[in-house]
Amino acid sequence: MSLDPETRAFMDKLAAAASKPRHLMSPDEARAAFARIRPILSKGADVRACVPLTIPVNNGELPARMYIPFESPQALLVYFHGGGWVVGGVEEFDPLCREITAGAGVAVILVEYRKAPEHPFPGPVQDAQQAVQWLAARQLELLDAELPLFVGGDSAGANLAIGVTLLAREEPRVSFAGQLLIYPVTDCAFERPSYVAPENQLLTNRDAMKWYWSHYAPDDAARYSSLASPLREPDLSRLPEAIVVTAEHDVLRDEGEAYVQRLSEAGVSVHHLRAMGQMHGFLMMIGVLPGVRDALAFVCSQLRALAARSRV
Repeated sequence: MSLDPETRAFMDKLAAAASKPRHLMSPDEARAAFARIRPILSKGADVRACVPLTIPVNNGELPARMYIPFESPQALLVYFHGGGWVVGGVEEFDPLCREITAGAGVAVILVEYRKAPEHPFPGPVQDAQQAVQWLAARQLELLDAELPLFVGGDSAGANLAIGVTLLAREEPRVSFAGQLLIYPVTDCAFERPSYVAPENQLLTNRDAMKWYWSHYAPDDAARYSSLASPLREPDLSRLPEAIVVTAEHDVLRDEGEAYVQRLSEAGVSVHHLRAMGQMHGFLMMIGVLPGVRDALAFVCSQLRALAARSRV
């Protein structure tokens, strides 16, 4: 189906206000442009508590926010935000994490990893792994409970979450009960049909993704690592049950759905939604795009069900 009319109107408004396309910006210009979305997003759902955290990692520390639902949390989701490994942070993704917390009845910890190009691959994956290990070891301190542990994210953040699950297969310190992948980056190829389709050249287009990859993994050889392009991992078995959202009008649609297929073939249970009429990045547009509602309901219901199965 065609792009929904609200998204089309939103894109027209952005195009009228844009100074230049993302792939022609410097990283600092792109970060400033991305931050301008903050005032148009709604606050998101109320939660019982929103607690700032600082997570120590090698040679630094990461800001994070912990969201606690009004009900007793049934799981802990460690969440890594999108932004092509270059832009974005806790402020822009605060409303989405509030909605997931309230709707799914889970505690969410939103982690702001260090960005490329200052911290290229594999730095953000290492940040994500160390953050998960630190948080998993402190569940009792932070939540007064040992809860099923989920890892997730959107776009580049989902890519980092996948990397963490791959590393955890060989790392006994952390065990995941589930993963949430929202329009994930799973490969470094730019020629799939969804990548070249004219109708998908929207908020995140082919040129922008090439720009993101050039900052995150400037060495072409590094891009073929399973931790950068997990679709190229030969063995996807023994990974946690997955909830995956893709968007119809997204350059990343085909690689995300190829990852769904590969997980299923490897014996991993997968719950997948293709959000029709939606573009990449739509789910963070809380209070802006009505298409958020149905996809968010899917995510929250699946997280609730997964948490219930994990506690049996």
